[in-house]
Amino acid sequence: MQELIVVATLTAKPGQEAVLKAALERVVPPSRAEAGCIRYDPHYDLEQPGRYVIVEAWRGAEAHAWHTATPHFLELVQAIDGLAEIQILKLNQLQ
Repeated sequence: MQELIVVATLTAKPGQEAVLKAALERVVPPSRAEAGCIRYDPHYDLEQPGRYVIVEAWRGAEAHAWHTATPHFLELVQAIDGLAEIQILKLNQLQ
């Protein structure tokens, strides 16, 4: 099974930076504890305040699909609905 890399970029709308940061901080521990999680590393952009990039590695697409159905992920989606621009890249390593 090939490892799935996910790069999620979330940019807070003006005035929503603290809400986005807090929501992201809440989802990290339970995401890292998932059986299919290899890496779940949030970063903040030094040049653009309010922009966060999460670099994730999962034990395949099934593990990521399971993650997106967990209560903590669904709570994140609800908490940031309309508060941020979101871009998601799903990647496999070039052999």
